[in-house]
Amino acid sequence: MSKQSADEQNSLNILDDLIAIARRKGAEAADAVRIQGTSVNVSVRQGETEEIERSEAHDLGLRVLIGKQQAFVSSNDTRPELLEEIVDRALAMARNMPEDEYCGLANPDLLAKDFPELDLFDETTLTPDDLVAIAKEAEDAALCVTGVTNTEGGGASTGRASIALATSGGFRGSYTSSSFSVSASVIAGEGRGMERDYDYDSRHFYSDMRSPSEIGKNAGERAVKLLNPRKMPSGHVPVVFSNRVSGSILGHFAGAISGASIARGTSFLKDHMGAQIFSKDINIIDDPHRLRGAASKPFDGEGVANKRLDLIQDGTLQCWILNSASAMQLGLETNGRATRGTASPPGSGTTNLYMEEGTSSLEGLIADIRSGLYITSLIGFGVNGITGDYSRGASGFWIENGKIAFPVSELTIAGNLKDMFLNLTPANDLDFRQGTNAPSLRVEGMMVAGT
Repeated sequence: MSKQSADEQNSLNILDDLIAIARRKGAEAADAVRIQGTSVNVSVRQGETEEIERSEAHDLGLRVLIGKQQAFVSSNDTRPELLEEIVDRALAMARNMPEDEYCGLANPDLLAKDFPELDLFDETTLTPDDLVAIAKEAEDAALCVTGVTNTEGGGASTGRASIALATSGGFRGSYTSSSFSVSASVIAGEGRGMERDYDYDSRHFYSDMRSPSEIGKNAGERAVKLLNPRKMPSGHVPVVFSNRVSGSILGHFAGAISGASIARGTSFLKDHMGAQIFSKDINIIDDPHRLRGAASKPFDGEGVANKRLDLIQDGTLQCWILNSASAMQLGLETNGRATRGTASPPGSGTTNLYMEEGTSSLEGLIADIRSGLYITSLIGFGVNGITGDYSRGASGFWIENGKIAFPVSELTIAGNLKDMFLNLTPANDLDFRQGTNAPSLRVEGMMVAGT
């Protein structure tokens, strides 16, 4: 178990006091969470500092249960004299709430007892002046790319966040993470022929980040490549999602296997447990214990022990994404995927979700495509979670005779996620940059609507 900082211990002491007061005043059960965070963000444009912003958050949330009635109260004031007032408000609300047969704390037998060390905190300190210099370096590198004519700016940030959770069922836990990010967004071309693109990186450890100059250069080169896009006729063609946007496909999959959606019967995958929904060489994993992972956590939002889940194994659906409430509705056991805020009941969600990469390079993935679309940007959100129907705006590059040929824009792609999942092939370019990641993905026979 990792050593708790003084701030984490102080948060846990506040939560212990809050829960003790709630039990003394009539709550049959209670849990409480405290989320603290600080961040510094800077932005520059044309070499001048536009903004330096510092923010702090100190949020406290209490849930009380009386029988099958529950209520939530949140506050950003943790002075001891106000804790009783917070409890009184929560209990008064709970007594007037309708019963929820599925509410309650997690099974004590499932609570985490040992927390893995996930290496989420970097002690590197960056001053506002450091961040300004980093942002300027990224922007300068972008402006040095031939064809770049303007800039939307460079940015840099640093922050830290800590989460503490305690329950009357005996759980006490906390963890702290750091964050660093760099970005650049630029414009290429003139007049109506201008095109915009960007690049960024975000990591727990500053030493893991790509250099600001690399990020800026990539942003500039991407924008220039988009100049003079063409419009294409409509048709059914293979579509390749770059690894910049392919994670969105996994996001739709995760939403479809959410326990709440399955319990409500509002998912197009509700009857597919144990069924093959991807090709047999596809594996999709959710791993909360990935070292330095963007969404790593040592326990879930109810204090339940979490572990790696093989959601898709050899193309077959293995499990839902469950918290205690959705698991109870489905007659199952939570698998440690509860999420938690300070003012609402626990939800459910993934952690470090990813699709294992394939064996082919991106070039190999498109080598036999006579005519198709390579997507680098998606627009809008046209997905029906009940039917799986999929429709989004897209731009990127046209593929001709197995090569990326020229930029295209103002296209709409459409299909059904069931068909897309079954006709999907991954490349070997998986890059763990966010909480949800996938390699470039080729999907056969999608409808591309153009002019």
